Amino acid sequence: MYWQRPQALVRTLIGIALCSVFSFFAHAEYPDRPIRILVPFTPGGSTDILARMIGQKLTEAWGQQVIADNRPGANGVVAAELTAKSNPDGHTLMFVAIGHAINPILIKTLPYDPDKAFSAVSLTAVLPQILAVHPAVKASTLRELLSLAKGPKPVNYATGGIGSSQHLATELLNYMAKIKMNHVPYKGGNQGLLDVTAGHVDLIITTALTVLPHAKTGRIRALAASTSKRLEVMPELPTMAEAGVAGYESVAWYGLVAPAGLPPKVLEKIATETVKATRSNDMQAALIKQGAIPIGNTPREFTQFIKAETTKYTKVIREAGIKPE
Repeated sequence: MYWQRPQALVRTLIGIALCSVFSFFAHAEYPDRPIRILVPFTPGGSTDILARMIGQKLTEAWGQQVIADNRPGANGVVAAELTAKSNPDGHTLMFVAIGHAINPILIKTLPYDPDKAFSAVSLTAVLPQILAVHPAVKASTLRELLSLAKGPKPVNYATGGIGSSQHLATELLNYMAKIKMNHVPYKGGNQGLLDVTAGHVDLIITTALTVLPHAKTGRIRALAASTSKRLEVMPELPTMAEAGVAGYESVAWYGLVAPAGLPPKVLEKIATETVKATRSNDMQAALIKQGAIPIGNTPREFTQFIKAETTKYTKVIREAGIKPE
């Protein structure tokens, strides 16, 4: 019938138009809109600082704004769930720390599958940590602090939450030195550090990146570095091993992940640009100046690294008796 032909023609034209739209989006150059990097902790901490540094480099490279979006809570689980459930198109990423590797050990039921929900992008940097106390604490050395911790008065330490790098580092010290300091968890390491500088908590073991500015002004006193070798940015500071706890070593690390199912070309582009940013002269200089060690590896290498960290800290968590809240 003649009246059916216009309808058939309309359907054909609509089909052509839809195919054109789908084809356009399928071949659109990534990224074609702003990108957000979910940060699982509060602003001002090491994770936040490094995420913003990487975000700025990606913004410059792609001409699209890369925004740091702080979503603290549950040692990174809040941000991780948002990432895992986001559209895997590369426009939602997440900057992770050690909690990403150890949450599966601590938490039996996660709102995502830790083995299948993410695509590792690149390990950005490893950060040495420093044990620092408030100036009112009567300890000028690590040995003096350990003596205090064995005394009748409680010694309290701040962290960015259960399972954070600060928590693991301090519980490792508790275990190896055979002492018991009391845990005061915060939603982010920076909040804990600020309470140490204010004298509300005795000490913290956290990254050199965040400790150094306060140590230089005398708001806190650095006692020891967590690494096996002394820090270039603070060579006068002894290591934990030199200061009295033989064999002690603990570092923080940070990297970029994406939701699983990312198109391979998009993952490759993000990884390539992230590595380029990490290895750029100005980024390396900025990281080293803050006591960090730039890395910048491949998605496969970062995947293997995360698995190794999970294996390593399974033993530490069990031996230290760390339990989720």
